[in-house]
Amino acid sequence: MAAAMTLGSILPAISPPRLPSLSPSPLPEKSRRDAGLSLRRHRRGSGRWTAMVQQQTFQGPSAAYAREMERLSAKESLLLAFKDAGGFQSLISGQATELQRIDVNERIVSLERLNPTARPTTSPFLEGRWNFEWFSAGSPASFAARFLFQRSPATLANLLGMDILLKDGYSKITANLRFLNSIESKFLLTTKLSLEGPTRMKEEYVEGTLETPTVSQEAVPEQLRGAVGQATNALQQLPAPIKDAFANGLKIPLSGAFERMFMISYLDEEILITRDSAGAPDVLTRLEGSPASSATDPMMSEYVS
Repeated sequence: MAAAMTLGSILPAISPPRLPSLSPSPLPEKSRRDAGLSLRRHRRGSGRWTAMVQQQTFQGPSAAYAREMERLSAKESLLLAFKDAGGFQSLISGQATELQRIDVNERIVSLERLNPTARPTTSPFLEGRWNFEWFSAGSPASFAARFLFQRSPATLANLLGMDILLKDGYSKITANLRFLNSIESKFLLTTKLSLEGPTRMKEEYVEGTLETPTVSQEAVPEQLRGAVGQATNALQQLPAPIKDAFANGLKIPLSGAFERMFMISYLDEEILITRDSAGAPDVLTRLEGSPASSATDPMMSEYVS
C-alpha cells in the first residue's frame, strides 16, 4: 500500500505562478492623437503592436503666409486710419478727435506685434528718407508745432510737412514752413545717432538751421508787396559777409544741448515706427524716390552689449 502512494498524493497541489500579461495595454485615444501616432495590432501568432507614423496634412495657407497677410492687412488698416483722421494737417492743427487718435494708436499696436525686423537699428531698411505721418500729443515735435502754428491762422503760418533723412549715423529733420501763404522756408535739425541695442538708439542734437525764405511775388497780398520789396532791397545792400550768412541760412549750434533715447518698434521697407522714453509713437512712411538701402550698403557700426 505504501508502495502505491505517489509523490503527487503526498505533496499538496501547487499551482504555477501567475505571470503578468505581456500584452501592452492600449493607449488612451487622446494620447495617440497628441503623439501623432497610430498603434495597430497585427495577428502574427501572439499579439504584437507596431507604431505607424501618421502623416499630418495641413489645409490652407502656411503659418508664415498667414502672418504675412495679417501684417499687410494691418499696414493698410493703419494708413486708412491716418486718412480718416485727417492726416498730418489735422494732427498739427489739433482737429483730430480723441476717438480718431485712439483708433490710430490701436492700429499702431496691432502692426508693432507683427514687426518682421528683429534688429532694426542695424537693418539696411533703416537708412533713407522718411515722411512723418503721425506723432503723439506728448512728443516734442507735436508740442512745438502746436505752440507755433495752432495759435495762428493757416493764412499767417503753416507747417506743410516734416521728413527725415537717416544716413551714415546722422539724421536730418526738415520742417517745411509757409508764412502769409507766400513766403516759404525750411527749418533743418541735424542729430547724431548712436546704437544702444538691437532696437534702442540715442539721439544727440547737433545743429539747427533756418534757411533763407523764398518769396512768391504772385502770392504776396497786395497790401504787403511794398513792404516785401523794401525788405528785399535792404537785404541786397548788406555787406557781403552778412549777405552770405543770410544766403546760407541762420545756424543755431545745439551740440550738448539736447539728447533723447528712443526705440524702433517696427521697421520694414515702407513703414518705420519709433517710441520715445515715455512710449509716445512716431509713424513714418518711406518717401517715393528714396529706396531702401541694399544689404551691401555700409551701415552704422554694431552696438557693443
